[in-house]
Amino acid sequence: MSTITYVRGDATAPQAKGVKVIAHVCNDLGGWGKGFVLALSKRWREPEAEFRRWHRERAKNDFGLGALQLVQVEPYVWVANMVGQRGIRTGRSTGVPVRYEAIDTALSALGERAAELGASVHMPRIGCGLAGGRWERVEPLVRARLVERGVAVTVYDY
Repeated sequence: MSTITYVRGDATAPQAKGVKVIAHVCNDLGGWGKGFVLALSKRWREPEAEFRRWHRERAKNDFGLGALQLVQVEPYVWVANMVGQRGIRTGRSTGVPVRYEAIDTALSALGERAAELGASVHMPRIGCGLAGGRWERVEPLVRARLVERGVAVTVYDY
C-alpha cells in the first residue's frame, strides 16, 4: 500500500528512483511568477513556457479549472501543472483563490497518468501557499486520488 511520506527538502529535487512527477497548483489566469513556480523556473524553462502556451491557446484546448498538463523536463522527470486556483489574491480580494474541487479533478487525472507512467508524485503542500488553501482539506484528496490508486507520494516542506 502506498503512503504519503513527509520530508524536509526541495520538491524540485525529488528524492526517489524511477519516474517522478512534480505536482503543483497553478491559477486560471495564466499567471506564473510567485511561489513554487519560481523554484520550477529556476531549474527548467519548459514548465512555464508550456503553461503560458496552454493558457494562450485555451480557446482550442482543455485549459481551465481542474485541468492537468504534464511537461517532461528530464528523461525520468515530469512537471504536472494543475489548474486549481481561481484568479490570484490581490489587495481587494475577499476569500481565497483555491478551488478544492478543481484540485480534486486534476489529482484524479494525475493519478491515472502517474499509474500509466509507473511514477511517484512529489509536491509541496499544493494549494496551501498563495492559493490560501488548508492542507487538512487537500491531504484527503491526495490520498483518495493518488495513494489509494497505488501511487507513492512525497510531500516536501522547504
